[in-house]
Amino acid sequence: MARILLGVSGGIAAYKALELIRLATGAGHAVRVIQTPTSRRFVGAASFAALSGAPALSSEFSRDPMRGAFPDQPLPSHEPIGHLELVANADVLLIAPASANTIAKLAGGHAENLLTSAALAADCPLVIAPAMNNRMYEHAATQANIATLRERGATIVEPGSGRLASKGEHGVGRLAEPAELLAACERVLATSPGSAADANGAAAPGGNGAHAVKLLAGVRVLVTAGGTREPIDSVRYIGNSSSGRMGLALATVALERGAEVTLVAANVALPSAAGVRRVDVRTAAELQRACEQEFERCDVLLMAAAVADFAPAPAAGKIKKDGRDRLELVLEPTADVISGLAGHRHAGQTLVAFAAEHGADGLQSARGKLAAKGVDAVVLNDISRDGIGFDSTENEVTILTAASGVGTPAERHVARAAKEQIAAEILDAVEDLRALG
Repeated sequence: MARILLGVSGGIAAYKALELIRLATGAGHAVRVIQTPTSRRFVGAASFAALSGAPALSSEFSRDPMRGAFPDQPLPSHEPIGHLELVANADVLLIAPASANTIAKLAGGHAENLLTSAALAADCPLVIAPAMNNRMYEHAATQANIATLRERGATIVEPGSGRLASKGEHGVGRLAEPAELLAACERVLATSPGSAADANGAAAPGGNGAHAVKLLAGVRVLVTAGGTREPIDSVRYIGNSSSGRMGLALATVALERGAEVTLVAANVALPSAAGVRRVDVRTAAELQRACEQEFERCDVLLMAAAVADFAPAPAAGKIKKDGRDRLELVLEPTADVISGLAGHRHAGQTLVAFAAEHGADGLQSARGKLAAKGVDAVVLNDISRDGIGFDSTENEVTILTAASGVGTPAERHVARAAKEQIAAEILDAVEDLRALG
């Protein structure tokens, strides 16, 4: 069990913090809540108190009846300084939602309210989940502030894309889902020695204490993410719905396990974790060239990008409508990137392909790819199911690995979870493959 100190700043997404508390306490964690004064305009303190079992605080000058203790702790015999005692007892400080204003204060080292004072005094891991309008999130000042916090060691849980609070507005800025926030905290706890482990080294629920050992230390991991876009003319393209979240999650978890990570990102709008070397590409051909340049020196390849199977020959300039009744395109097959790389693999490399399949025949198709592509594992997800896969914060997969290189593949189903947790399961499988040699 871990102690999660939850900071809630102002924004409509504050309602998601209630579900986060429900999930966290259900998993056995203890939660205390600090609200900024503005956040109380969206969700009242009584709601947080009811779910956490402890009063929600918002002022340095209001007495805490629990004297900085968490629900699983005895009350101290004295009256400690509130913000110092809360962070001293916390295993992790999660700020969700983190508004643009709160992020700016954190980056500037301000301590003008209870939440920012606690953050400045915290020596436990800091997890920040931004939530705001897309224009505010994409503003250079906000991006610079987030980069500053990353450089100082904070973990950033990237916002999602989609419908925003303002009517008719869409874009990046949606607070990550509560399950994803909890998974991020548990992952941080699992990789922070002593923070959430008991005397025997057991991790918090959902975590894996072994990864404090950094099992991928020094391993060079190449990850592809996103979806390629194949131009029709100078303004149009054929593409797909991949956001790159799965690849970003793989890159982040591999980095946390000590790997040296290179990310080949195909049209990915979301930022990658600090410490990941990133190469941005657009088309299948560009992705192929980037992978060929990086492949020789990598130890692990995670081919999570959705690469176009077919591409048109692009027209020069823009195709005009000019009274046309229809436009016919001739599509030619693109190169099978991972099969080409597998044909030049060297000893010690581990290759993982991804298969986005639609419907009941997906498993049989994935088995065929495992046999045909010369890879060590195939990760299958069924994109016909609502709420998982492309442009979602969650996924559900089956990991197929060759059984000692022959015979029926071993198949492990991973139930629906945040993509960071799915990434952890995939990398567990990679570590098992590498251990087998």
